Amino acid sequence: MRTVHHWIGGKATTGESTRTGPVWNPATGEQQAEVPLASAADVDAAVRSAAAAFETWSQSSLSQRTKILFEFRRLVADNMQRLAEMISDEHGKVVSDARGEVQRGLEVVEFACGIPQLLKGEYSDQVSTGVDLFSFREPLGVCAGITPFNFPVMVPMWMHPIAIACGNTFVLKPSERDPSPSEFVAQLWAEAGLPDGVFNVVHGDKEAVDALLDHSGVAAVSFVGSTPIARYIHQRASAAGKRVQALGGAKNHAVVLPDASIDHVSDHLVAAAFGSAGERCMAISAAVTVGPGTSADELVAAVSEKARKTKVGPGRDPSSEMGPVITAAARDRIVGLIGSGQEQGATLAVDGRGITVPGHENGFFVGPTVIDHVSRDMDVYREEIFGPVLSVVRADTVDDAIALINANPYGNGTAIFTSSGEAARRFQRGVKVGMIGINVPIPVPMAYYSFGGWKDSLFGERHIHGPEGVSFYTRAKVVTSRWPRVDASFHFPTAT
Repeated sequence: MRTVHHWIGGKATTGESTRTGPVWNPATGEQQAEVPLASAADVDAAVRSAAAAFETWSQSSLSQRTKILFEFRRLVADNMQRLAEMISDEHGKVVSDARGEVQRGLEVVEFACGIPQLLKGEYSDQVSTGVDLFSFREPLGVCAGITPFNFPVMVPMWMHPIAIACGNTFVLKPSERDPSPSEFVAQLWAEAGLPDGVFNVVHGDKEAVDALLDHSGVAAVSFVGSTPIARYIHQRASAAGKRVQALGGAKNHAVVLPDASIDHVSDHLVAAAFGSAGERCMAISAAVTVGPGTSADELVAAVSEKARKTKVGPGRDPSSEMGPVITAAARDRIVGLIGSGQEQGATLAVDGRGITVPGHENGFFVGPTVIDHVSRDMDVYREEIFGPVLSVVRADTVDDAIALINANPYGNGTAIFTSSGEAARRFQRGVKVGMIGINVPIPVPMAYYSFGGWKDSLFGERHIHGPEGVSFYTRAKVVTSRWPRVDASFHFPTAT
């Protein structure tokens, strides 16, 4: 059985803990590796290594940092296919989707390569007679990242390249469900010339998470995951005096107006709801049809037809459009929520339960599912399903759709499909959501903007990556200076 390793102080290690967890192949249902689950002592070793490295890395020149960042960028690009295959084998998503994930992570590395420009301070001359004022930003220290299973490369790369570029050192605690890409990324950092201890990886479960949250040597914590855990991370780390950004769950709506093209919208809804088996925090999980029932019926029919044609299979099969979900437990939970929707009065337009993939009968598969006539009180609407399930909710007007979205506790992403500029503008100004798509179903911003939601989708003051990421991983220092003139004298110098 292959063993995945921690990466501490520039070396692969299994650590002191004897506890391990299984790493499954979601397409076959078979265990393919085991991962060590770090103890508090293992976490302490990683933090101490990072703290020691901070003493020199924080004083490194911007030129040295950017040289390493550019080399890391090259190595990630050269190994994109290998990383994608690792992701597919442990997460289950199709390889083409995994390549897209690596590319989006790579864009943040490219943004971080511009760190000399991003860290430029401010200067004001002669604010008072003979007095100048200037500011600059300094790194925090050891930063920790706790990341989810659904994007094992992209989400960590939303954190560590910027943190490291700013002069911090980093301890990553990735999901124990798909840990191998993180160990490989650590090797790429080392190959790029990053000094030992600047980037560390510790695998584990709640014990490792709590150890990071409580450790006095950790200055800041970044998290992406479910809302209950994000709230827990934010409260516990904040109580320990740390800077925290904790991104939570989502229930993303796509509002469809009658003037939108049914064919165009149905294509995008199917891709946004079922891509990566719906295991995206930006996946569309609720389609809100606006207007008479006939247009809603037409949209449901078009989406259902395309959902049935979606090719479900193992991620390594180039013909697959959608792979399995991450674990058997995730599959069973999704299947249960589909059943509850039917029991609570919704209509199953497409039922993805019981799907069988030839040759992969033991895989963790759930087929694309479309549930019509969903109401706000149903479990399939209230809960974050995190699976290939699209609920269809009906609204009379755009204002009703906006009110529906605003009443939801989540505020991560939303979209509207329309040819009306007036309706789109009313929508983008009216919804209380952090990221909005106009005829774009998954509005993930580019790396030079910041990613983050509102309400129960974010705990903390800063969004992730982009300018707010730089702000999160640094703190300002302001200097007021005066240099008094010293007159020269022919007299013998004496102490005064």
